[in-house]
Amino acid sequence: MHTLTPSALTELQVKANDVRQGIIRSLLAAGSGHSAGSLDMADVFTALYGHLMRHDPDRIDWPDRDRLLLSCGHIAPVRYAAMANFGYFPVEELLTLRKFGSRLQGHPERVKLPALESTSGPLGEGLAQATGMALGGKMDAKDYRVWVVTSDAEHQCGLHWEAVMTAAKFELDNLTCIVDRNFIQIDGSTESVMPLEPLAEKYRAFNWHVFECDGNDIGAFVATACEATAARGRPQVIIAHTVPGKGVSYMEGDYTWHGKPPNAEQAAQALRELQDARERLLADA
Repeated sequence: MHTLTPSALTELQVKANDVRQGIIRSLLAAGSGHSAGSLDMADVFTALYGHLMRHDPDRIDWPDRDRLLLSCGHIAPVRYAAMANFGYFPVEELLTLRKFGSRLQGHPERVKLPALESTSGPLGEGLAQATGMALGGKMDAKDYRVWVVTSDAEHQCGLHWEAVMTAAKFELDNLTCIVDRNFIQIDGSTESVMPLEPLAEKYRAFNWHVFECDGNDIGAFVATACEATAARGRPQVIIAHTVPGKGVSYMEGDYTWHGKPPNAEQAAQALRELQDARERLLADA
């Protein structure tokens, strides 16, 4: 794993824009789904698939691949869009999101889409699953890394903190948890529904290495991830501060977009904004 060159950073930024456009198109086609969190994690998923993870879309069962789990399964559109843009299946398949018989269910289903490591939906379970995989890797003397993406609101679930304790007990330094710290959930702000702060201090108290960064800055996220994965003796958490609905002006910072898709007019505006941003990136390269 290495830091990004300027040209590599621009390439990833353009790819993240493509991922966001794929999210909008898939949500419009589905007529349902989660917009805000999917959009705000586009940079993180692009960095994972495009730079940080050891993986091969032509060998989905490669034993030495890194594992990536999406605990907050409702933001499946971002994972699907990233997978499509990095060669796991045709981009056109994104338009089958949430359709009967589709491999792209509203929450990830491992038996539907074999490149997934786990089925997810019930919040709070992902870190427990990832902890088991990381412990298995240690027992088998494997050097793959287990990455797990979690929402901030699912930190309100007790099971998550049981996994935090377990991972620390077994010193799982091959486990990296990424927190989408966008401060929203379906009913409003996390800090009004069930406050999470001081979140970083809580992880430190549970004996984790703690890192924070701007999750919508690919360069900053990659640098932070490189620092985190170099840490030894304890699992790592990256608290990625994000803007819900990132990239679409009328969605940004608005919790009401947590669980709804754009209509045709809104999607057209979103795609225009994203295409304009893409052209600016290329012009500045």
